[in-house]
Amino acid sequence: MTKRQRVVVVGGGFAGFTAARTLSKLARGAIEIVLINPTDYFLYLPLLPEVAAGILDPRKVAIPLAGICPGVRHLLASVDSVDVANRRVRCTDAEGQSRELGYDRLVLSVGSVNKLLPVPGVAEHAHGFRSIAEALYLRDHLIRQIELADASDDPAERRARCTFVVVGAGYTGTEVAAQGQLLTLDTRRHRSGLHDQQIRWILADHAPRILPELDERLSDVAHRTLAGRGMEIRTGTSVAEATSEGVRLSDGEFVPTRSLIWCVGVRPDPLVESLGLPTERGRLLVDEYLGVPGHPEIFACGDAAAVPDLTRPGEYTTMTAQHAVRQGRRAALNLAASYGRAEREPYRHHDLGFVVDLGGVKAAADPLGVPLSGLPAKVVTRGYHLLAIPGGRARIAGNWLLDALLPRQTVQLDLVRGQEVPLDSSSPYPVLPGERSKEHAG
Repeated sequence: MTKRQRVVVVGGGFAGFTAARTLSKLARGAIEIVLINPTDYFLYLPLLPEVAAGILDPRKVAIPLAGICPGVRHLLASVDSVDVANRRVRCTDAEGQSRELGYDRLVLSVGSVNKLLPVPGVAEHAHGFRSIAEALYLRDHLIRQIELADASDDPAERRARCTFVVVGAGYTGTEVAAQGQLLTLDTRRHRSGLHDQQIRWILADHAPRILPELDERLSDVAHRTLAGRGMEIRTGTSVAEATSEGVRLSDGEFVPTRSLIWCVGVRPDPLVESLGLPTERGRLLVDEYLGVPGHPEIFACGDAAAVPDLTRPGEYTTMTAQHAVRQGRRAALNLAASYGRAEREPYRHHDLGFVVDLGGVKAAADPLGVPLSGLPAKVVTRGYHLLAIPGGRARIAGNWLLDALLPRQTVQLDLVRGQEVPLDSSSPYPVLPGERSKEHAG
């Protein structure tokens, strides 16, 4: 009996999940597919700000891999290293046991981790936003600050606890600020001692405008919407120092606060640099077929791969979920082509537009280049997410309906402690007491 070829997919994010699922449909059991990921779910990151705001139950954005990837064997582990010469993957499973796995083909889709800048105090005092654990912690933290402010008799402490600073005005930072501001305002309504206390939110970015990735018209819509709610938008500004008492901005102003939310961006997973293969700014260099030159058995896609952008010669595709999904599918097809089960084609994709949820009934979107704002953009935004998420659509729509009809429950869950989600870890997953920080996230 001929032994089945083994394909190992490293990382279960947008690219890895899509690659494994597509391969499974194409192979129909002819090859063994192993997906290595530190969680047993695919996380739909674009809806994570709504988890932090208490709109969505966290389980709604965590899609079980076992249910949506039939025919794929899932190894609950974090990859530590890859022996390219001997085609071996070394990893640590969920109980800390070391494992080693051989492969005939390898798909690297390890994604990205928090991008830290050499700013004093940020690693110690900032909160990241890349996982369910970080979203749950942030929700508790925001509610806690309002509750502690209400209990304090010191006006300076009350002002500091009611001040929130978000650094990074890309998609994540803008949505976190928009949803977080509404959550804190809602929490304040239930605190009689804070009715006259200003809730201050600052959104800072060194870029000349927020949402620099979007068309300037949509950026302006988002700016006006947030500014209209009283949010302070500081463009051309970042954080120079963070302390337990507040943050010093690059313009010299010291802002007393207990809340620094770090959404500056991401960097490729450090595993990529450890492979000893050519990289571009930490991303593994691949050709237009998503293969690694000189290693026909290795494919890479998503944030971990520097993929030539055939629509913009001389550039590489950006690190977005839209590219990751489509690259995962194309990597699977090109890998299947090596077994004679698909056609090998280069990766080419034009952006279909972007959506940004601004909380409440507000959003900004440009589907197929058509700029929208307000309620029409909100409908498009939510419709896009329902189409894009691979499962649980009815449950998500149900949560949205309940949020529209019923008052939000502003209580702490106290499930995740701050020390369990350190910003300087390259993994966004909880670090339990006595457990070493995982070095490579999926």
